[in-house]
Amino acid sequence: MITSQLNYESLGRTFIKSSRTLKYYHSFHHGHRLFDELAQRTNVSPHHFMLKCLHQNRQSEALGIFKKHVKLGLSNIDEVAIAVALKACRRQPKLGYQIHGFALTSGFLSHLSVSNSLMNMYSKSDEFGQALTIFNSLDNPDIVSWNTVLSGFENVGDALGFACQMHSLGVVFEAVTYTAALAHCTDHEEFCFGTQLHCHVLKFGLESEIFIGNALITLYSKWSRIVEAETVFYEMPKRDLVSWNAVVSGYSQEGSFGLKAMWAFKEMTREDMKLDHVSLTSVVSACGQERDLKLGRQVHGLAIKMGYRLHVSVCNCLMTLYSRCDVVNDAKLVFESMVDRNVISWTTMLSINEEDAMILFNKMRVDGVYPNEVTFVGLIHAITIKNMVKEGLMVHGFCIKTSFFPKLVVANSFITMYAKFEFMKDSMKVFEELDYREIISWNALISGYAQNGLCQEALQTFLAARMELQPNQYSFGSVLSAIGAAESISLKQGQWNPTENGLQ
Repeated sequence: MITSQLNYESLGRTFIKSSRTLKYYHSFHHGHRLFDELAQRTNVSPHHFMLKCLHQNRQSEALGIFKKHVKLGLSNIDEVAIAVALKACRRQPKLGYQIHGFALTSGFLSHLSVSNSLMNMYSKSDEFGQALTIFNSLDNPDIVSWNTVLSGFENVGDALGFACQMHSLGVVFEAVTYTAALAHCTDHEEFCFGTQLHCHVLKFGLESEIFIGNALITLYSKWSRIVEAETVFYEMPKRDLVSWNAVVSGYSQEGSFGLKAMWAFKEMTREDMKLDHVSLTSVVSACGQERDLKLGRQVHGLAIKMGYRLHVSVCNCLMTLYSRCDVVNDAKLVFESMVDRNVISWTTMLSINEEDAMILFNKMRVDGVYPNEVTFVGLIHAITIKNMVKEGLMVHGFCIKTSFFPKLVVANSFITMYAKFEFMKDSMKVFEELDYREIISWNALISGYAQNGLCQEALQTFLAARMELQPNQYSFGSVLSAIGAAESISLKQGQWNPTENGLQ
């Protein structure tokens, strides 16, 4: 009897001590073993240990714990454990479907936390329709439910329409709501909606929320409203890495604020902000704009020190920097050092290495990287500069075969290429096959005629362009060049009359 009492008290002490230890256990494997022993004897919920697994990026182990408890039929599975398990399913949606079935049959769908986690899982798994179905089945969705759906929309109009519906139903917006809505303001019309959201933020005193501030900086920077982005940034009581990255990136993307981007980057380092690849790519881009090779090299050294030497985005920006600063060999060294190269890496390299552009293009395809429109523009430019007629015809055929023709930006490059080769009939054929023509298309054709001494055709094309759209300075430059050449020839023959040729 005494022995039994001692064993019971010992078990009780072990339970209390072990339950506390689980929350702070540093050894994953020892903690896992302790939990397995404890779970057999007690009603401890597995969600504490599952969360620890997630924090250590061990999604599979978290799901393993959950599956083990379900299989053993232990009664300590609760709604929190199911919600955590669903969070671990982001990369394994099939398991998420199974957990959905388990939640349905075991009655856990009545718990809002489980429904919210399911909606989040389906949104992250590109099955937003399923998330909407769950949302529409809820009797009393909470703010987490609304925010989850708002964040999951891909169509901007639907997302902002949903935000308006939330407002009309009296749902009180919080920081996450505003942040999600602002992230959808990607078009010009939505930018106006974003400024209205900013007014609401000010009205309800939420401007100090760091997530909202970061979203507003990103919004204004994207639409080149740098002054507004700066105002939001400097009025923020606290700034994190995302805040600094947003403002540095905004300066860099604008193009004419490279010096400010570099200054902001230096301020980041003075404040001991922990930099990441976004910080580095933004400042390297700014260095390229300003041709600041010295600072660019310093940032390159910093990237190596921080372990970003092989990061694809950082390397791509470094290649552009070195090419703009006329140190192409350094750009080549960066390219050759890369383990993983994406389409931007290959496109940048073939654009700055005109001599080997075709070789690089073929290697790119062998490497399994599919070219995009920018790749072809760079390749066609290199072919045009080097006057590689045979290669130009091959690339044109490849574009037709792979549906990259007649894409406008690619077609414009072919018009210029054929004009350089003195194949104006082919230039005209490419031009005529276009469903839509922009001023660049017209300018390429006008310039081609002028370069080939076909002054009358250049003038007629200019007049035709003027009937469709407003010519720009390049249009006038090309036609004036053609007129100058025509006058030089025709004045000697007494034949040139600008008024008769359509110019008033």
